[in-house]
Amino acid sequence: MREPTVLGLLGILEILYAVPISTRIILIGLSLLASLSPLCTFASFWQIKEWRWDRLREHVKREGIVVLFSLSRLALLATAVVFVAAQITTSLNALVALLSLLTIIGIVQVSMRRQPFPVWTSKAMVLTGVAIVADFLLAIILAPSAAKLSLGLLPFLQFLILATAWSLFYPLDRYLKAKTIRQATSLRVKFPHLRVIGVTGSVGKTTTKELLAHILGDLHPLSTPAHVNSELGVARWLLSILSKTQHDSSQPVIVEMGAYRSGEIATLSRMAQPIYGVITFIGSQHLALFGSREALIAAKGELLESLPVSGKAFINGDSDASLQTRHLCVCPVVVVGTGERADDIATEIEEMRNGLKFKFGQTMFTVPLHGTHNVANVLLAIEVAKELGLREERIAEKLKTFAPLHQTFEVREERGITILDDTHNSSAASFQAAITWADAQPFERKVLLSSGIIELGEESARTHRELGSLASDVFDAAFFLDRKSAELFRAGFEKSVSMLTKDAPTLSTSTLLVCVGRIPPESIRILLPK
Repeated sequence: MREPTVLGLLGILEILYAVPISTRIILIGLSLLASLSPLCTFASFWQIKEWRWDRLREHVKREGIVVLFSLSRLALLATAVVFVAAQITTSLNALVALLSLLTIIGIVQVSMRRQPFPVWTSKAMVLTGVAIVADFLLAIILAPSAAKLSLGLLPFLQFLILATAWSLFYPLDRYLKAKTIRQATSLRVKFPHLRVIGVTGSVGKTTTKELLAHILGDLHPLSTPAHVNSELGVARWLLSILSKTQHDSSQPVIVEMGAYRSGEIATLSRMAQPIYGVITFIGSQHLALFGSREALIAAKGELLESLPVSGKAFINGDSDASLQTRHLCVCPVVVVGTGERADDIATEIEEMRNGLKFKFGQTMFTVPLHGTHNVANVLLAIEVAKELGLREERIAEKLKTFAPLHQTFEVREERGITILDDTHNSSAASFQAAITWADAQPFERKVLLSSGIIELGEESARTHRELGSLASDVFDAAFFLDRKSAELFRAGFEKSVSMLTKDAPTLSTSTLLVCVGRIPPESIRILLPK
């Protein structure tokens, strides 16, 4: 028997709302279940964008506001609206049908492992949790007969609900971020003998960092983990590793520094206090966020501006933009590369089946990396290692045992197909390098698979068109995941560009498959022989 208080509450709700309590509970439950899939989808997408408003804005500007919705759900909504408009008397049934279909879609996506989920960090759990609570409260409010049809809109508004939740927590998030950065900065001061090396650029940051960490293995270097290059990420990492480090330690500390707008590398530099600065290739990555090429170059140059007079800078001379940062230094600068503008030049460069071979100084180096654009990254690592006291002979020995990075210009064979996997990230420079590399490979047939390049702003059309033109004589076919990028690429490719679908033809074993951009492994497997 139900308690009198509960009976009284239910009775009041029965009076206030024309919809019976049992029906109302069903509607609330269905609306919550129907909202889970779009909520997780948007949370996963925004987390990839690092919960940043500027990156979300640029994506919406490029793709249109429709990207915030699911097209399948929009189609169902349109069908439901037409049905309700035609048969007002069955509106409740139509609402139940709509919410049920949306719930079924979510269940099917999960069962087929096609449902995106965020990585369940504390931030992701808090924001999605708040959004679910908001959904529940809105469902209770919208359940009365006069407004119950509004429940059908709830699954379509998850992006707005999650954005509202993030807005509420944004001031607290900013405070906690600033506090963590202050703590890391204060702690770093207590380690005056650390030899900190900052590494930044548009392309090649991670490769150069990993090369340097491998070469310096005998010195037990500390190096930022994979995907850690933001202000908060580096701050947390510094707090973690310095708490276990002796105050008189002179260990090398390698800090990868990424940025999406001006001032972020300056903040990272104040925190880490680098003695040495490395500028890899500066291209057009995230150009839309910086606003101009000049602003992008200046932002990367913030690392060099932070170096002390006693420090040293190392710059990729194969990049015009990187060379423009040279004047920002008050310390000595070393420019390396494969052209005449470099102070130290690699010669006798040879692309072998298992990697690169070249001469630098009086020493021949071999390293299991593909793509001649990586020579400059290796040279940067060599020069920093020499500055820290390593002999060229020892550096050459270490480079022979370097393990190539997964999904970063990685060449592998899968199901009889040779694959160039450069899906860790994408930029115009890495895309061009992949095309150039593929052109030199002896395969009967060459196929390109790409997701396109994002955050290029007004440069997007020109960049994709130029890449298409460059790829035209190299690839026999091209598949894209992003329709807009495909259209822009086709303008230069002047051949058919197909959207990747489950029905795409599989490749023969004599084919080279070049994968560039953020591409899920399951998308690559569509083209592989079964």
